[in-house]
Amino acid sequence: MNRIIIFLVVCFVASANAYIWATTQVDSQGIAVNTITGKGAWCWFADPRAVYYENQSGTIRSTYIGYIDVHGNIKATQIDHLTNKTSEVLIRSWFQPDDHNNPTFIVLPDERVMIFYSRHTDEPCFYYRISRKPGDISTLCKEIRLETADNTTYPSPFILSDDPDHIYLCWRGIGWHPTIARLTMPDKEDKVRFDWGPYQILQSQEGGRGVRPYAKYMSNGKDKIYLAYTTTHPDNQSVNYIYFNYIDINTYELKDIKGQKLAEVGSGILHNVEATADYRKSYPDAVAEDSPYRNWLWEISVTDEEKPVIAVVRISEDKSSHEYYHVRWTGTEWRKTFLSHAGGHFHQTPDLEKCYSGGMAIDKADPSIIYGSVPVEGKHGLVYELKKFTVTSEGTVAFTEQLTYDSPKNNIRPFVITNEGKNPQMVWMNGDYYDWIVSSARPGYPTAIHTNIHIPSGEINPDNGLLYQHPEDVVSPGDLKVIDIPKSDKFTIIATVAVDHDAYYGEILKTDAFAYGLKEGEQSKPYIKMGNSEIISSNILANSDAWKMQNRGTGGHWYAPVKPESFQLAITYEDGVLRTYIDGLIDQHAEIKELSLSEVVSGGFKGVIQNIRIYNRSLSQDEINMITIISP
Repeated sequence: MNRIIIFLVVCFVASANAYIWATTQVDSQGIAVNTITGKGAWCWFADPRAVYYENQSGTIRSTYIGYIDVHGNIKATQIDHLTNKTSEVLIRSWFQPDDHNNPTFIVLPDERVMIFYSRHTDEPCFYYRISRKPGDISTLCKEIRLETADNTTYPSPFILSDDPDHIYLCWRGIGWHPTIARLTMPDKEDKVRFDWGPYQILQSQEGGRGVRPYAKYMSNGKDKIYLAYTTTHPDNQSVNYIYFNYIDINTYELKDIKGQKLAEVGSGILHNVEATADYRKSYPDAVAEDSPYRNWLWEISVTDEEKPVIAVVRISEDKSSHEYYHVRWTGTEWRKTFLSHAGGHFHQTPDLEKCYSGGMAIDKADPSIIYGSVPVEGKHGLVYELKKFTVTSEGTVAFTEQLTYDSPKNNIRPFVITNEGKNPQMVWMNGDYYDWIVSSARPGYPTAIHTNIHIPSGEINPDNGLLYQHPEDVVSPGDLKVIDIPKSDKFTIIATVAVDHDAYYGEILKTDAFAYGLKEGEQSKPYIKMGNSEIISSNILANSDAWKMQNRGTGGHWYAPVKPESFQLAITYEDGVLRTYIDGLIDQHAEIKELSLSEVVSGGFKGVIQNIRIYNRSLSQDEINMITIISP
């Protein structure tokens, strides 16, 4: 194996300053801009991509934000507003690197957080993980696969008070159409099953042929799931209607806004929609937008069930002109209010996905407010900035306010998080964007996730509690390193590890309390071992960079996992909780009582381990990420 020489940068003060600069910008105008992650993206049809949850007892008050990066890592950040702590979690490594695959969240009745994700319409299943502890996604249980008969994408889960013992899941499934099913609550092994459905909700067609509707969902939290959807993808049809219906979960009837029954979901008889004058005449209240454009939708709101709102973009025949509209039901009609010209497609690749607007989001507390991404001339040229539009009850625009200024990169696909009527928590993508999937043709979506939410950061002192430092490399298995330290019931071990790709397994660290290594097999997963007990990670130690060498598309392939040349390993223990980190992301969580450390042996595998640091305290995730590794 070629030895990889990696050096540890120890000028932590300079690094800390650089880190703070990178994560927080406060403009003289507009809103505060903070960076949640430098690598993350999402589509806008799988929701909620972010949620805020606060319980009545006051023990949980957190925001959860999910995303996927170009290496196929599905990740999430939890901002705990009670402890003033931020945690970034690796939900799943080595996934299809496609921004349609962002995770979605639901808080279960026992207050544990359930996370759904799936591939982009090329695999008949969902995946999910559930937190072990209420409100804490840093404690995720193992990944579970939920089989379906048809390929899936865009999971949107709901729990309704009229049926609190079930989860309702909506997605694009059967025949590429809106699909719904009812799931049982997780059992003792966290398994769920379908006990009603899956069922196709409706049938969209054009000229007698089936097409591909795009749907957004929202519930009233009680007995209805509302959905707005298109006839098809706007790329494929120059006149694309937008429809608005709801499903009554007590009767399973699909109805229009006035309550007229359109069909019974699961009966085998589907309601057929079509972008025609005949359909419009037969079901006038089911059609929310029938203007002669390539219409697309971004979000819906039923905060006011009597007057729901849809964020709509009208796209011209040649796809070069996009315009944002606030569409609201007045009680008698769907009223359209023009908000702004939105440019054309926002991304850097010409002649690809030209219906991709910068994006819109509805204020969850006040649906008269829309946030939009629009091109603005600034000191860096024409860049997409965020603006706030306020619509009056009469349907006019009362105020327009720019929120971000002079951004070096585009601000796109905003989302507003529900947070009980407080100041809006906003999240959005920022950066370059070339395609929704990584391929040999384009690098995908190398964007960051920004927010106006304050991101807590504790004191960073990477020398505090340092018991041992050994920057030189240890070549194993021949050069074992035994490290004796004062016995401690709190500790952190950090090291840079390079495992031989031809022998990608073995025991990396062994202590007098536990061992850490990689399982032998086709998909090497990290493990923690204590005596005869073994905890295996849900994540393989690899990424999806092989997609960079493949043709663009969703063909259902799982390309070979790419093993990293090296990775940063961190293991912490405090208050009965052992955590492992891979390149700064939380991977494993184990509750182990009365663990103490006095000896560490490194080098029980074929490879190199270096930059070993051992502390008598549990370092924060920020501190772990500040131990910067530079590869020459």
